[in-house]
Amino acid sequence: MSHARVQAEDLALTGPTLRVRIPRLDDAGALFAQASDARVTRWFSWGPYQHEDEATAYLQRLPAERARGVQLDLVVEHRQSGPIGITGFSEIARRDRRATIGSWLGHDWWGTGANREAKALMCHLGFLLLGLERIGSYTGVEHVRSQRALESIGFEREGVLRAFHRHGEQRLDVVVFSLLRAAWESGPLRDVPASVSGVPPPLFVSTAR
Repeated sequence: MSHARVQAEDLALTGPTLRVRIPRLDDAGALFAQASDARVTRWFSWGPYQHEDEATAYLQRLPAERARGVQLDLVVEHRQSGPIGITGFSEIARRDRRATIGSWLGHDWWGTGANREAKALMCHLGFLLLGLERIGSYTGVEHVRSQRALESIGFEREGVLRAFHRHGEQRLDVVVFSLLRAAWESGPLRDVPASVSGVPPPLFVSTAR
């Protein structure tokens, strides 16, 4: 394995109480415990997990997705309690310097500030290390808690995409949010301290000039 590959596989950003890092197969048990709760996966196209093997299968597909540059998912790890959820970038557009962020946290971590810190670490990764100019996010039109959470950390509501997300047999409308680099630089997430180890996989780093 090359030195660059080792650094990318060791990518981690550490804040005051949380770390976001490249997932490992031994995270499966902790992720299963969090995502077997139907409240956690209520708005997703998957879950809740019924068996730990489902978490293992998810983790097993991530290296190939990173290698293709299509998905950069990281474990959200509490520095004392271990893995508490997942956050990541998808819909990567290197030329346009944009990506979409998606996250979930175990129910016990709702309302604790973990979402704010995890988003701050991911914005540090996106804007400073990947060279993004825009980070977008989607949430269901009825998912008011998620909308308020995004607005509280500086994301701006842009509009509604109709029948955008397939959820079982339903087609749901979603609200589009975004955070631009300039707004992040003057917003509340920029002040959350973050230390970095490793480097991002190169296919996720913007090539725009």
